[in-house]
Amino acid sequence: MTETTLPASPTAEETTYRSRRPKPSLLANGWVLLSLAAVLVPLLYLVSISFMTQGQIAAGMLFPAQPAAGNWTNAWDSAIPRAVGNSLTAAFAGALLTLAFALPAAWAIARHRTGGKTLSGLVLSPWLLPPVVAIIPLLTLLRVLGLTNTLEGLTLVYALMNVPVAIWLLDGFIRRIPVEVEEAGRIDGANELQLLLRVVAPMLAPALIAVGVILVILNYNEFLFATFLTQSQDTQTVPVVLAGMLSERVQDFGRIAASSLMAVIPIFAVAVLLQRYLIEGLTTGAVK
Repeated sequence: MTETTLPASPTAEETTYRSRRPKPSLLANGWVLLSLAAVLVPLLYLVSISFMTQGQIAAGMLFPAQPAAGNWTNAWDSAIPRAVGNSLTAAFAGALLTLAFALPAAWAIARHRTGGKTLSGLVLSPWLLPPVVAIIPLLTLLRVLGLTNTLEGLTLVYALMNVPVAIWLLDGFIRRIPVEVEEAGRIDGANELQLLLRVVAPMLAPALIAVGVILVILNYNEFLFATFLTQSQDTQTVPVVLAGMLSERVQDFGRIAASSLMAVIPIFAVAVLLQRYLIEGLTTGAVK
């Protein structure tokens, strides 16, 4: 006869955990559903509008009677694809430069007490000012460098303007790294640059990806600097092109909706693909 294996009985710890685990309440479930509706309903309505004609939109219809793909064709033939490419280029290149500038600075502040206790707060303070106050100095600087109305100039501005917030975020991650790891590297003969690149940076990989994703999203959605620093369609980013569509005398809302969705898809895909690294980086050191 074959012996029947009975399922293992839960341990005392598992029983205690199950008894203490809070049960989902009706209020919590309702709040989650309300939050999902607040996020998804506008997006789904935007999808619906992208398949409507002007007459259907003017009639206030929620769903297209006969879905039409003409708005997507018109959006694809417009300046949106190039603007998406410009936004992605400036966003990713600016984020990489920001991390290259911020990592040594954050390490110096966190480990070597550079600037004392107030430097990290002073570094972040300019980032809290209204961005419009920096327009004229940046225009003058880019004119001197010959980078006005160029994607390179916009990328440089993005790289510099987010250094304070990157330093502020990386400072907390660096302080969670045990000092003994760096001391062991120094004992093995590593200099400060080798210690930063070969010891600290690999341990901060999840945090660097998390901060990088935040920087990419900030750069991709930035509007003010892109409006003043780019004038031609060859260099304009997605927010600028979409704002131009909204300022037209006769607004084609179906084409605008399709263009907006085209602009959302790339950055949404980046956030979804790197979600695991983003969560891992933001929760680094939370559980010991």
